[in-house]
Amino acid sequence: MSSTGAPNSPHPDVQALPESCRGFLAYLEVEKGYSPATIRAYATDLLQFEAHLGRRGKSMAASEAIGRDDATSFLAELHRLREKKSSMARKLSSLRSFFRYLLRHQLLKKNPLTGLRNPRQEQRQPRALNVDEAVAVMEARTQLTPGDLRDLALAELLYGSGLRVSEALSLTVDDVRADRGFVRVRGKGAKERLAPLSDAARERMLDYLPQRDSFGPGADENALFLGARGGPLSRREAARIVARLAVQAGIGQNVHPHTLRHSFASHMLQAGADLRSVQELLGHSRLSTTERYTHLDLRRIMEVYDKAHPHAHVEKKENE
Repeated sequence: MSSTGAPNSPHPDVQALPESCRGFLAYLEVEKGYSPATIRAYATDLLQFEAHLGRRGKSMAASEAIGRDDATSFLAELHRLREKKSSMARKLSSLRSFFRYLLRHQLLKKNPLTGLRNPRQEQRQPRALNVDEAVAVMEARTQLTPGDLRDLALAELLYGSGLRVSEALSLTVDDVRADRGFVRVRGKGAKERLAPLSDAARERMLDYLPQRDSFGPGADENALFLGARGGPLSRREAARIVARLAVQAGIGQNVHPHTLRHSFASHMLQAGADLRSVQELLGHSRLSTTERYTHLDLRRIMEVYDKAHPHAHVEKKENE
């Protein structure tokens, strides 16, 4: 820490901040052990808020004069500047930490941000492959080495049964009942469910299981999917496997394990499956989580309608 009480190099304009802010940044460096990059981010947020206060005739040097309306007007300004809501929430979090620091050190009597909520985050719709793309991923390998058989069995579970990647990687050999067409899955909250295997997933599993020992597992290793050294397959390697399959299938977008799960849900709904059944298959505890897929499907339907229906363009012109 420098002799001025400020961190070594969080931001070139840090000296423009009031002493209380510089003390806070030094506290983050010395007592909390935050990285220079993190401290710089805090400093940037404080500088932006201080500049906003200056336009309102205030300063963090006189923190008792800061009210909740100063924070809400700051958020409104960020909105006008088209800041992402995630960025707005981060800046608000920085200010919360600063005011908590002031309270803890008896430099402030009342937190002006009490009760102020974060901006509602954008709901990102899950991305799904179309049916042809999904099938291409499932058929991307032709050599069928033990590694290929493992990769395809994993992909079939993610797409054919809608498993989370964590669920697929936590499966043991004993969880698989390919002969009866299901696997026993341990989902979120330690909840167990039986996930049906598609015909293709069942075949891939029956092909892979006899080759599992070729990965050299230890005598006590019971994980279904194994890595090159015979231990459980890691989440990172599973993501690489799915990405490689997508590239080999000629799909020009980033494809992740959850992309296959999302595709499973979307295709089930498109084929007429009811929402409750898809909820059970996905292992969602709340129906609202599954309903995201109905919004995705409605958007697809509207796009098809606008392109194909002869009256769609007429109606649009009448409404303009």
